[in-house]
Amino acid sequence: MSVHSEIKRVTTHILQEMKNRGEKISCLTAYDYSMARIVDAAGIDLILVGDSASNVMAGHETTLPITLDQMIYHATSVVKAVKRALVVVDIPFGSYQGNSSEALRSAIRIMKESGAHAVKMEGGSEIKESIVRVLSAGIPVMGHLGLTPQSIYKFGTYSVRAKEEEEADKLLEDAKMLEACGAFSVVLEKIPASLTKLVSESLTIPTVGIGAGADADGQILVVHDMLGINKEFKPRFLRRYADLDSIMNDAVKNYVKDVKAQDFPNEKESY
Repeated sequence: MSVHSEIKRVTTHILQEMKNRGEKISCLTAYDYSMARIVDAAGIDLILVGDSASNVMAGHETTLPITLDQMIYHATSVVKAVKRALVVVDIPFGSYQGNSSEALRSAIRIMKESGAHAVKMEGGSEIKESIVRVLSAGIPVMGHLGLTPQSIYKFGTYSVRAKEEEEADKLLEDAKMLEACGAFSVVLEKIPASLTKLVSESLTIPTVGIGAGADADGQILVVHDMLGINKEFKPRFLRRYADLDSIMNDAVKNYVKDVKAQDFPNEKESY
């Protein structure tokens, strides 16, 4: 019997056990029922309903425009499909920074209205109050350090973060702070692999990397990127596991051709 069939439901506790025994944690994003069903059935450990929905589902240039209502809509669709994975939802930009009671309200709405299992919040010491407030309500929080896309206008670039000693030191401090506050995990995005190793070894909670090398306790990619649906995005850290853009394009072309040639529907496909 495989490990996957034994686990009824992945919980934050199970992720912790996976780190403790050295088993890597597999994570992907999903934003809708059909995709989440496929990803979950394939045995993924954690599904992130990312604010990257702003880019891949809505066509925005950044993650900033997506609203709390839209995130709840995506999360609700995903939760309905998932039988095994832990479902984590991004609290979107503007719904928690600078106001801990708004952070709590946003997190409670996500949990109550979507049925998700945890929330993710970007940032370190600057949002500590919001993180503590959400955790105090019994809502599991996943942290996110390194390249934090909600702060893209502050950085002005999507390049690798924490290459300088000062920023690396702050990242390690922030990671330890997140653990001390009670976060169950932390995403490390686009940071040097050596720093990922240091952070992962310094924390007892699991780290999940994206563009952060092999030493994180888990890995996450955006599902549309790894399936090759979104071909424009080609960072070094992305491995494409399929070329769905070409497959879907060919399928639609063939459908158009058959309709024009009056080959579809045929007699068998009619009533």
